[in-house]
Order: sequence, then structure tokens, then C-alpha cells
Amino acid sequence: MMKIVPPKPFFYKGGEKAVLLLHSFTSNTIDMKKLGRYLQKNNYSCYAPLYSGHGLTAEELLTHRPSDWWQDVLNGYKLLKDKGFEKIAVIGLSLGGVFALKVGQELEINGVVTMSVPIHREATFLQKRVFHYAKGYKQLEGKNEEQINVEMKRLQNISIDSLVEFQQLIDLTMDKLALLTSPISILYGELDEPLYKESAEVIFQGVATNEKTMKGYPNSKHLMTLGTDMNDVNKDILTFLNELTW
Repeated sequence: MMKIVPPKPFFYKGGEKAVLLLHSFTSNTIDMKKLGRYLQKNNYSCYAPLYSGHGLTAEELLTHRPSDWWQDVLNGYKLLKDKGFEKIAVIGLSLGGVFALKVGQELEINGVVTMSVPIHREATFLQKRVFHYAKGYKQLEGKNEEQINVEMKRLQNISIDSLVEFQQLIDLTMDKLALLTSPISILYGELDEPLYKESAEVIFQGVATNEKTMKGYPNSKHLMTLGTDMNDVNKDILTFLNELTW
């Protein structure tokens, strides 16, 4: 059996301006490494927390809840503050983008970037994501098909309470878009599901700030930070950050 080395949070020391980088659901900080290195080279310090249970088995993932993941985000913000960073922007992908909106609603922040953010997701859809993740992880571990099938059947009986809570978190965050007054850049992939373009438009209309932009990338799917348009995405994020009042 192959042992998978779990990913870790990362901190890239750059300049005095700090960015909190928030990865997506069932993924990990690898989503954000290339963007983090790019921003570091351009004089930004970056920290990416790893949400509890992420990068581990699906069974382990489901023992944690969105409230745990939100606490990881708060701890990341606090870590930057404790390191002496007074000015912080937040960038999030998918679930990380939902959290970035929540950070903008509840904490002192200089700017917000969201990528591939859903305005709604059913718990049953999220469960399918977990199953897809589980199967891939078990294959990486080197388990045979028979063992994988047994474990997948067992996984279907695990409570999805945490995913229902996740669905509610998204809905609550979208209900409070008008609380977001910081500048925001809303990005989505044109090759992603149509939901994400619709979501971008809802977020654009719903936030209270007048300093807002929205852009679609023609060759991007969901994972925009590692896709074909990655260089354009990185440059546009840097331009947005450089134009903020710090």
C-alpha cells in the first residue's frame, strides 16, 4: 500500500502587503502554490491554510465540518496579523472563494478576489464530489478494485451532515453579499459549468462596493489557478492587488 504524503499549509515571505490564499473543497494548498510564488516574486507575502481533513482520505474529510474549515481560515488571517501584517487581501477558489466573500463580510480586509464561486450547491452534489475524490485517493493508495468497491459502499453510509452544513454556509454567505464593501474582482472560467458565470453575475450585482470587476477566461475550467489561462489570471490578480489602497 502506498502512503500518500499529506499536503501542508504554506507561507511565502514577500513584501509588507499580505494575501490570504484559500483553496477549494476536496483539494488542498497545491491549488494555490503557483499563484503564491508569482505574488511573492511581485513583493506580496502569502499564506495558504489547509482546511481540516483536506489532503487526507474522504472518510477523514467527512469527520470535519465547514465550521472547522472556517476556523482554519480565521486562524490563517490571525497568523498574518500576528506576523505583523496590517494590510491583508484575500483570494479564494470555489469553496475558498465562498470563504473569501465571508472574510470580506466579517473581517477588516483590503480587497477580495473570487474564482469559480458557486452561489448554491446541493449537499447531494457535494457528496458526489466526495465520492469522486475518494475513488481517486484510494487508487493512488494502490488499493485493488474489489477493495475500493467495498470501501466506496461503506462510504455511502457515512452521514452527510457536514455537507448539508456546507450547503447552508454557501446560502448564508450569498444572502449577506450586501455586507461586502471592499473592492472585489470576480473571476470565472468560460469552460466551467454555466452556474459559475451566473454566480459571478449574482455576486457582482449583490456586493455593496462600487469598486468591482468581473471577468471570464475563455480557456479555463474550474481550477483556474492551474489551467490554460493561469498566466493571465495571475497577471490580472496582480493588477487588481496593485491598484488597491493599502
